[in-house]
Parts: sequence; structure tokens; C-alpha cells
Amino acid sequence: MLNVLAAKLSVGMSALALICLCAIFGLQLRHSRSDAVRAPRWQKVVTLGAQTLLTYLPILLFQAQWGGMAGFLAGSLLLLLPARIAWPSYAAVGLSMLLPPLLNGLSLLDSFYLCQSTLLTGVIVFGLTRLADLVHVLHDTRGRLARMAVTKERLRFARDLHDLLGYSLSAITLKSELIHRLLPGNSQRALTEIREVLAISRQSLADVRTVASGMRDMSLAEEINAAEGLLVAADINTRVTLRQGSMSQQVSTVLAAVLREAITNLLRHSKADSCVIEAVQEGGRVRLVVENNGAQPDYRDPSAHSGSGLGNLTSRMREISGDLRTERGPDDTFRLIAETPAFPERRQSSADAMAPAA
Repeated sequence: MLNVLAAKLSVGMSALALICLCAIFGLQLRHSRSDAVRAPRWQKVVTLGAQTLLTYLPILLFQAQWGGMAGFLAGSLLLLLPARIAWPSYAAVGLSMLLPPLLNGLSLLDSFYLCQSTLLTGVIVFGLTRLADLVHVLHDTRGRLARMAVTKERLRFARDLHDLLGYSLSAITLKSELIHRLLPGNSQRALTEIREVLAISRQSLADVRTVASGMRDMSLAEEINAAEGLLVAADINTRVTLRQGSMSQQVSTVLAAVLREAITNLLRHSKADSCVIEAVQEGGRVRLVVENNGAQPDYRDPSAHSGSGLGNLTSRMREISGDLRTERGPDDTFRLIAETPAFPERRQSSADAMAPAA
């Protein structure tokens, strides 16, 4: 507009130039919207056609003074058209601006300047629009990652709470039933069991606190010893094989949680009188096997929230590059097998990176 005013044209011509300039400005705002590329083809043809006419027709009136508008047309072509069409069209618009200065009797240097100015303006319009789109996408992605991190933390809390309290509450129930049977004739043994119930209750409270803070680590060897003691107290013949070497703390914690869930299911869902627990490390891999008899194939837990334990543990095993599977054998035997590398490679997702520190 400054170029047109510098030409000292009549008021009517200047007003016409302002109207055309406002029309191009409105079209450019439309073309620079983030969803403009998804507009129907006919709509793109109409708006690009209108901008083309408003770019070239006023040159007949304002000559080279109007040439600066071609850069915005070049940018719109890059924004709306497929690349195979957009870039040749962009180049053609730039080269077309070689002619107005020459027809005006200006020098070849002026023609070259208007051509490169048009090409540069087109690239700037295209680049700034795409940059704004990328900023919006980045903000949306960060929001989604933050929501994923929150969801993952909620799942971790629910999963760990299920793994820890399911075992503890089953142990408390079992020992309470044992105390009920012992009280009439063996009060001393009942007193011992009551002390153990109190110890388990205190440990459960500590477990809840450590789960909430995200610092719960467990030892596979300690869990095997605790499980053996619990099964013996339940009059279940137990055989333990433990040949474990060194392993990462994460692997030890996950396998300990697997063992807890297996023992919890054994106590709640079976009528077992024998159990075999094996934890063997060979060739850099750790294999945990829990096998018991007395499984009830038609058992269905009536609890509305039952059945999530093995699913949770399967997800946790995947996180350490391991796998979890169950097998049913003859004579109502049930076997749970968990196998994983002793030192799995750390795999961190973008949601992990965004997760708040516990």
C-alpha cells in the first residue's frame, strides 16, 4: 500500500488498491488456517482463483507497485496444493514477477529484485504458517503425554495395591480362620498366630504407604520364604527350589509380585494340599514356576473387581522383556510360569519421560 501511495495516484485508485489489499489479506488469513489444507477441492479452487485475480489484475492498474502481492499467492500455493503441483506453481509465480518491472521500463536489477522478493515472501508465509501449526501440534501432544503419564501412574498405583494387599488380606483371612480353630484347645498356638496377623497387618499398612510414594521394592528370595511359611501354616505340603543369582531390583520386585499373586490365587481359588515353587536362573534368564494341585476349573470369583491380577502382572512382565503364562495339567494341577532376563534393557517411553517424579 505504501508503494501505491508513493505513486501519487488519485483518491479513487488508492481506495481501489486498499479494497483489493483487504480482500487479499482476508484470503491469506483463510489460507493460513491450520485446517485450510483439508478444505474441499472446489473451495480451494475458488479462493486460490480469487487471490490469483487479485494479484495479477491490479498490476494492469498499479504496474510494478503491486508486485509485492505475488509473494502471498506463492505462499498460499505452497500451503494448499500437493507438493508436486505447489512447488512448480510457486516457481512460476516468482518468475512471472520478472515482467512487470521490464514493462514499466525499469532495469533488469529491479526485475530480479521483485522476483526474488516474491519467492522469499512465499517461503516466509509458508514457513511461518507451518511453524504455527507445529506449535499447536506440540502443545496438543504435550497435553496428551501428560494425561498418559497421569493414567499410567494411576494404573501403577491400582496394580501395586492389588498385588500387595491381595496377598496380605488372603494371609490374614487364612490365619484368622486358623486362630478360630485353635482357640478352644491350643491357646498358645493361637496367640502366636495372632502376633503374625498383627505383623502382616502392619506390613500391609507400610506397603500401602510405599506404593503411594512409588518406592516399593521387593525381594524374590524373601517372598519365597514368606510364601513357604504361609503355605506350611495352611497345611499345604510345599517344596521350594531356589537357585537365583544376581538380578536387577526391578526384576526381583516384579517376580516377587508374580509369586504373591500366584499364592493369593492358590489360597483363594483352589483346594490345594501340595505346592511346588521353583526360582532358577540360567543363561542370564530367571524362571519362576508355581505349581499346585486342587485347582477348580469352573471357579468364578463373584467379586466385581476380581480377575485383574494376572492381567496386571502380564503387563508388568512385558515392561521387563519377560512373559507370563499359565498351564493346566492332569489331576486339577495348575502351573504359573514367569520368565524374564535377569538384567533387561531399560525401555523408556515418552510418557515415562513426562511422568512426574514420585
